[in-house]
Amino acid sequence: MWASLRNVCHNIRLAPSIRSWQSRNASSVQAIDKVLIANRGEIACRVMRTAKKLGIRTVAVYSEADAASMHVDMADEAYLIGGAASQDSYLRQDRIIDVAKATGAQAIHPGYGFLSENTEFAELCQEENIIFIGPPSSAIRDMGIKSTSKHIMSAAGVPIIEGYHGEDQSDDRLRQEAERIGYPVMIKAVRGGGGKGMRIAMTAAEFDEQLESAKREAMKSFNDDIMLIEKFIETPRHVEVQVFGDKHDGYVYLFERDCSVQRRHQKIIEEAPAPGLSEETRKEIGEAAVRAARAVDYVGAGTVEFILDKHQKFYFMEMNTRLQVEHPVTEMVTGVDLVEWQLQVAAGNPLPVTQSQLKLRGHAFEARIYAEDPDNNFIPGAGPLVHLSTPAPADDVRIETGVRQGDDVSVHYDPMIAKLVVWSNDRSSALNKMRARLRQYQIVGLATNIRFLDDLAGHKDFAAANVHTGFIDEHYDELFPKRTISATTLCQGALAMILMEQDQVHSNAVLTNDPFSPFNFGSGSRFNHQLSRQIVLNNGSEDCTIQLTYVDEGNFTAQIGEETFDISGKLEFENGQTLLASTIDGMQSKASVVVNNETLHLYTASGSYQLSQQLPKFVTATSSTAAKGGTVAPMPGVIEKVNVAAGDEVNAGDPLLVMIAMKMEYVIRAPKAGVVKQILFNVGDTAPKGASLVQLKK
Repeated sequence: MWASLRNVCHNIRLAPSIRSWQSRNASSVQAIDKVLIANRGEIACRVMRTAKKLGIRTVAVYSEADAASMHVDMADEAYLIGGAASQDSYLRQDRIIDVAKATGAQAIHPGYGFLSENTEFAELCQEENIIFIGPPSSAIRDMGIKSTSKHIMSAAGVPIIEGYHGEDQSDDRLRQEAERIGYPVMIKAVRGGGGKGMRIAMTAAEFDEQLESAKREAMKSFNDDIMLIEKFIETPRHVEVQVFGDKHDGYVYLFERDCSVQRRHQKIIEEAPAPGLSEETRKEIGEAAVRAARAVDYVGAGTVEFILDKHQKFYFMEMNTRLQVEHPVTEMVTGVDLVEWQLQVAAGNPLPVTQSQLKLRGHAFEARIYAEDPDNNFIPGAGPLVHLSTPAPADDVRIETGVRQGDDVSVHYDPMIAKLVVWSNDRSSALNKMRARLRQYQIVGLATNIRFLDDLAGHKDFAAANVHTGFIDEHYDELFPKRTISATTLCQGALAMILMEQDQVHSNAVLTNDPFSPFNFGSGSRFNHQLSRQIVLNNGSEDCTIQLTYVDEGNFTAQIGEETFDISGKLEFENGQTLLASTIDGMQSKASVVVNNETLHLYTASGSYQLSQQLPKFVTATSSTAAKGGTVAPMPGVIEKVNVAAGDEVNAGDPLLVMIAMKMEYVIRAPKAGVVKQILFNVGDTAPKGASLVQLKK
């Protein structure tokens, strides 16, 4: 048994339900006083918060990699179910059922991902007389197979995109259907979701490679590589509708979300309601979503996803038969706790509202904060959260997370760190609030997409709601500019380094209890006994030289190129943070400062910056030797396929091998033409980040 509700996540502040939960037939209600959450991370913490509010006890399951995780600490009880790999733990249906039965949990909440849309697991729960908090297994089956769902939606009067959903899955037949439909086409796994098993073939020349890649990823993710081919609608918007059904034939839609801005077919910023949608279209798309739910006798929370073209015509894409990652934005604009609704409906209660009682209020955004490197094709990362500081939660700001400072982002699971959710009266003010809160986020220890999210939200076309699923590619040059750091920021960085260095030296002197130590700085002292010092900082792309000259305690002049600045400052310590209060040519400012591994992280009102001290040439030369003549692993991962053999001739861009990391597939390509000298990893091997994978020779 684990200690109850330690390290509790931030509370969710939602408006109470419009009316209390009352069953039309009390005998049909099965009370839930203990629920097992068959998931991990932020969604497990999210479910536990609502369960605690309702007085429901919680049971966590965890893998060996998650033994010290946040969701384990939050639960009333927690049980180890297997190794780090999902197949050995969170996908082990038998072990999860055993824990539920042993603990007396009446229900299992699957969260999202893992077993949440698994027909067999839903049926197993029913066989074991355990409530599955989700739809009937038949609905999961019908909507989980894209070809089946298309036929059902068409019969229900829901608009669909025509394509090929047939049984003949030969490469030749799929290629013929793509030619018939006309390029570009979308290749999609029928059991897919979350961008897995999905590829776009813009031309016939790309089709075979994209088909093979989609099949391979689908088999890895869903153990099924059946594909469908659809016409790809260019510059579409991705608009989805939150629906809810109960066991009493009650259905409502809770309006729509716009999730158009994506990378790798995965969402990164969502908002509700969808901007620019006419009230007529809003009603039509909501009613179409309810028809979709009714067609499969849906129960619980579900999301019907649509493609919206530039004329606001919408087409059914798929239905996610679970709670969505982006559900908080719907909660913010409706005042509804969707997890509470899930628990109550699963127990047999009817929905507490009718459609006419649901009203939109204001506007909400969600930004997904990932451990990934946007400047390197959004490659996911893993590692420790050395420093983590978030914006303060409030009624209009939610931090949805399952990690704390000191935790690791594991290579075995999705690299999402948190979701930042904000609300305001209108879209413009909500967008400004999101950008301001993103700049308050501080994460040190691994690369994140926070700065990219800020840049994306600040793009003029995003602000004008001119969004579509290809937004990032269309505006790539503007979203990934060559970054420069202002002279003011360089002055702040140099000043912070000197003051922190002095503070550390002074602290060491105090620890030695030697007031006459030469390292014990006092008024009028000269840093490092020099009047002037040259500091070289690297901003990620180039070295910048700052000549710092001591004037008196805390005051310096800084020369950068031909410019000279009068600078002064001091360090302040508040709530565990180090703050730099500086004045540069009379302009005062404050910045939060974190130092990690010779890199200074500055968090200012205008954004965050990383400045590292210049490394010796022998260090930089050594660190680059692995890349010479071959390829290196861009992240830790498992080798899935090797495409070449020693002695093969390859051209620049040829695929050498395939790596699986963070549940995604990455093709490692030849950086130049040459001959394969040696392959250093075999299929099934785990390669660490930066490891040399294939050696090439001319």
